[in-house]
Amino acid sequence: MAVFAFGGPGLLETVTGSTTPAASSSASPVPGAPVPGPADVPAPAAVPANPSGLPAIKESQLPAEARDTLAGIRAGGPYRYSQDNTTFGNFERILPRQDSGYYREYTVPTPGESDRGARRIVTGSEGEKYYTQDHYDSFKFITEGS
Repeated sequence: MAVFAFGGPGLLETVTGSTTPAASSSASPVPGAPVPGPADVPAPAAVPANPSGLPAIKESQLPAEARDTLAGIRAGGPYRYSQDNTTFGNFERILPRQDSGYYREYTVPTPGESDRGARRIVTGSEGEKYYTQDHYDSFKFITEGS
């Protein structure tokens, strides 16, 4: 059955007599119930699923410098290098293909290196994060919070 409406009351109003859906009883607060604060609200899932099929590495297994870089990414900077938080082109096509601008890259300092070194964390717009220790020759999906 197909319903076409070009004016007059909509289907919802015809059926319920109202243009807005009725509120459910669970939407009303319970009198005297505590209002959840930030500590009471569960955190969103911190670990997106691994969309790449690449090997995974636990956050706790990353080098200390990579964990520090992750903390900086979560804080939104500041970043040590001007190239950090810039678009990563995925020209190697190891990560899942996405539109330009989807991935961002961040330097993971390498002790003893006089330049940026080869280690990076690459983030995706959906929250996924990848670690490379060999300047994009290979990547591991970072399992955060583990």
